[in-house]
Amino acid sequence: MLVLESLLGGRWVSGDGPGISLLNPTTEAVLATCDTHGLDLAAALEFARSQGGGALRALTFAERGALLEAASKTLHAEREALIELAVQNGGNTRGDAKFDIDGAIGTLMYYAELGKSLGDRRFALDGPVENIGKGGRVQGWHIRAPKQGVAVHINAFNFPAWGLAEKAACAWLAGMPVLTKPATSTALVAWHIVKALDQKASLPAGALSLLCGPVGDLLDHLGPQDVVAFTGSAETGAKIRGHQRVRSVGVAVNVEADSLNSSVLGAGADDASYDAFIRHLHTEMTQKAGQKCTATRRIFVPRDRQAEVISDLSERLRGVVVGDPSRDDVHVGPLATREQQRSAMEGIARLLEVTRPAFGTPGRGAPRGVEGERGFFVAPLLLTAEDARAAKVVHDLEVFAPLATVLPYDGTAKDAAALVSLGQGSLVASIYADDRDFLEQAVVELAPWHGRLVLTDGKIADRSMAPGMVLPGLNHGGPGRAGGGSELGGVRGLDVYTQRCVIQGNGPLIAKFLGASAGEG
Repeated sequence: MLVLESLLGGRWVSGDGPGISLLNPTTEAVLATCDTHGLDLAAALEFARSQGGGALRALTFAERGALLEAASKTLHAEREALIELAVQNGGNTRGDAKFDIDGAIGTLMYYAELGKSLGDRRFALDGPVENIGKGGRVQGWHIRAPKQGVAVHINAFNFPAWGLAEKAACAWLAGMPVLTKPATSTALVAWHIVKALDQKASLPAGALSLLCGPVGDLLDHLGPQDVVAFTGSAETGAKIRGHQRVRSVGVAVNVEADSLNSSVLGAGADDASYDAFIRHLHTEMTQKAGQKCTATRRIFVPRDRQAEVISDLSERLRGVVVGDPSRDDVHVGPLATREQQRSAMEGIARLLEVTRPAFGTPGRGAPRGVEGERGFFVAPLLLTAEDARAAKVVHDLEVFAPLATVLPYDGTAKDAAALVSLGQGSLVASIYADDRDFLEQAVVELAPWHGRLVLTDGKIADRSMAPGMVLPGLNHGGPGRAGGGSELGGVRGLDVYTQRCVIQGNGPLIAKFLGASAGEG
């Protein structure tokens, strides 16, 4: 049996407990075990701070970028092996596995290029120079200085590659070492990634640590310069923020949590915008079996087009085959764990109290290529309701499965925005419209509730990406129930791992030791 060790203190080590089994969610076969009982996490954090942190802070942005480039190339060389592991342990189709792994490779390379552009400095400038008093000699320079702790990354089960890489890329470029803790159930991909990076990417000792299994007492040993970046449920995020040690020493916490993302069809949308709307909804419902934090859960359409949207989206969904994701003729695999399947079915039952099925039947369906009742499957399901406001549960409960709900609004941007905001803050909303006044009002009303808005009109419909695509140069995060965090966004992704500090004094002297030109910023 394969045992997934942890990389702590520069060594590969195993816990001394009974171990936790990682399953193939299609066959329910045991693939590996991992355990963290008895591991010295305090020593692991101190090693990362002293060895990895010191080494990374000594490098320039360009040199850190070179490390990221090597990491990206290492993952690219392991791509086929990682795809196979994602199919086995994550229940991904090959296409869904590529989405995760290629996202990781591309994000690392994006930040490698950003490092090159930032050049031979160790501090990032943060805004223009502020002149103080007369003469311009006395100045204030705002900078971002790397924190002298560890970036603890607690990642979600659905993107074991991309989730690891996007957080690590920002932390490494900022100058912080990383301790990554993948979700135990799908840790096989992350374990393989860290093995490859440890052996082939020439990272400084302590720059990357891995904890495979339960988090144990890790949070008890955090210090004031450490950072926790968490992706997962709002409940767990609240527990991390409320942890006694985290609160008492002021550990920075960045959370990406639940998100009831929306897609809005504007009144009068032309054929190209409408086609993109239906095409993207199909993608968001079926990609990764609906297990994406950015997946569309609520679909808002003018009341007079509700039946049309349901008919056209249902026609798309009829061609979807659920089953063994290793098969080329299967489009949607299982959910990642039995617990995810149970939670999804309970959530569907609650949604059905205020909605009705528009396409599909609640349940596992008849998965192709699967024996008996094996596997953690949930068939695609489209729901609808006649009164969007009365269907309160739809705005309160996220079901992590291939599911969405079609809801009507009166055709005005104001009504659409009011309904979308019932979700209490989301990662992303998408708007498909060709009326400029509608788009403008929707942006004004919805921007405060979202980390990202995706606008699609007829002129760009053939080039527009589905809203669930997270790009490294754009902000990823959202307010309210989405956690209030922020990741990526180009150089903004370094913010959580750095301290804003203003250096006040002799301007030309400050510029010299910052490696900047006078007045730059």
